[in-house]
Amino acid sequence: MLYASLYCKAKLKKYSFLNCISVLGKNVENYTCNVGTKAQPEMTELKDMNSEHDQGNGGPYPSPPEAEENGEEGSLKVSIEEEEPSSPKCPALRSCFHSCSKPVRTKYHPLSENPGKLERFRFAFMCPPHGNLAMYIQFFVLCAMTWAVFIALTKDQALPGGNIFSLVILFTAAVAGGYIFSLCRLPPLLGMLIVGGMLSNIPVIKTVGQGLDLQWSGALRKIALTVILIRAGLGLDPVALRKLSFTVLRLAFAPCLMECLAEGVAAHFLLGLPWEWGFMLGFVLAAVSPAVVVPSLLNLSDRGYGLDKGIPTLVIAAASVDDVLAITGFGVVLGIAFTQGDLALTIVKGPLEALLGVAFGCLVGVFLWYFPAKNQPNRMFYRSLLLFSAGLMATFGSDAVHLPGAGPLGCLTLAFVAAFRWRKERVEGEKDDIAEMVGILWMLFQPLLFGLIGAAVNFDNIKDLNSLGLGIAVLAIGLVVRIIVSFCVVFGSGLTIKEQIFVALAWFPKATVQAAIGGLALDAAIKLNNPEMIEWGTSVLTTAVLSIIITAPIGALAIAISGPLLLNRIDPKTGKLVVKDVVKDNENSEKTSMLAAKENNELKEL
Repeated sequence: MLYASLYCKAKLKKYSFLNCISVLGKNVENYTCNVGTKAQPEMTELKDMNSEHDQGNGGPYPSPPEAEENGEEGSLKVSIEEEEPSSPKCPALRSCFHSCSKPVRTKYHPLSENPGKLERFRFAFMCPPHGNLAMYIQFFVLCAMTWAVFIALTKDQALPGGNIFSLVILFTAAVAGGYIFSLCRLPPLLGMLIVGGMLSNIPVIKTVGQGLDLQWSGALRKIALTVILIRAGLGLDPVALRKLSFTVLRLAFAPCLMECLAEGVAAHFLLGLPWEWGFMLGFVLAAVSPAVVVPSLLNLSDRGYGLDKGIPTLVIAAASVDDVLAITGFGVVLGIAFTQGDLALTIVKGPLEALLGVAFGCLVGVFLWYFPAKNQPNRMFYRSLLLFSAGLMATFGSDAVHLPGAGPLGCLTLAFVAAFRWRKERVEGEKDDIAEMVGILWMLFQPLLFGLIGAAVNFDNIKDLNSLGLGIAVLAIGLVVRIIVSFCVVFGSGLTIKEQIFVALAWFPKATVQAAIGGLALDAAIKLNNPEMIEWGTSVLTTAVLSIIITAPIGALAIAISGPLLLNRIDPKTGKLVVKDVVKDNENSEKTSMLAAKENNELKEL
């Protein structure tokens, strides 16, 4: 008890514990011999120690206290030398700071139970930073620190006008634009597209878009597209895909080919293009954009819309096949127009790309069933790393071997095949770590993808204003045909009329393919130095730019608005179908029962 009391008193009063131990060491015999009669003076002295004012130690190891023996009955008297006081705290300064900061601190001004908008707004800016404000500060500080690191590494490239500087500004502005649009309950990708277009076309700030390196932009777009295709492959439903396999093929082939045919004929008669150039424009415009369609559908899928009929799986799976078909058709017609290479090989190249992509995806997907091994530590981390690396290999490797259509399809297939086995390994109710990691990657690359797509839209390419209206007319004709054909080809697949309308609306946004291949014909014409072909190539590029400007935002809005209105919803928590009519009927029945109960009570009172 004495040891514990001495330790606590010394600790509280900031005396050195070694000093007190030395006192006990010198006088242990007195304590052991006079437990009953001698202990009282020592306890009195310890209480006197505890009642003194707080004084510093005078150093980390001050000199031990002096011990004096009292002659009477050999009792011990302990005296502690007063130590030099340390620098005293300033209570006035603390009080001033406390009184000044008290009005803006959340500790003293918490939110009420039912706060209004003004109170919420005021609370959001109180200290310490919290909520969205803390997230914004963290984000901008992180961007500033990243920029500083790039300045140290790359020097001029990270300064205004350089590639790294443009990418950092584009990423930051795209995130801000996406957040502003999300506050207005609009798809964030719209804000990112618009911000990217502004940074490339507004006179004062278009140096940001002009400072982007084309190779870097293309590589980052491919990486972002790889991430979204992996995420889409992980979310594909194998049961729904098996049921809708024939519908997927119909949705991939029929709308694309019919739109290409309609736009080719319209371009020949309205824009005056030769037949091969008209169909070349048709294949450029006929490709649907996975970069717009897939994120929009995944957003609906995460909220449970369309899962009962597998509509997200249907549209996402058909999107990749549609792109392969459009790119293949464009390559064939381009070869005909410029007589590049063997025409027969060009025609066979399309199906070959599709088969190679599916074969690569199946092979790597089965490999990921067994690697990393079950007993390996950090298994989920290495599994995610292997999945992402394989996707990048498919995307960039297909371009390296001049089979660009195989990459996206292989990326989608390998994620789908790998997830087929991984779902069986997960216990029911266990969270999907791979999907979470891929979701984090998508959060990072989504602003870059849509910001760079918007930055690729250059209004300077729209030089011929006379053909601008005719280009819009060609695009409108193709979209009308595509929507009608898309609505018709899903007949007999078990979808309702509302769901067929949604599929048709979700099947026309254009962005990535048009930005990638829209200018290839013009580049080939410039190399030949043929003025007539340069004029035709300019018309193709102008119409491709118009298709991105018009269809990307309208398509994203159409999916976001029509999805909750036209599709059934499954509650993600319960897994049960939520039908609006049933809910309304239940509400009406409750109201009628309440009215009937009131009437019965009134009758009883009467």
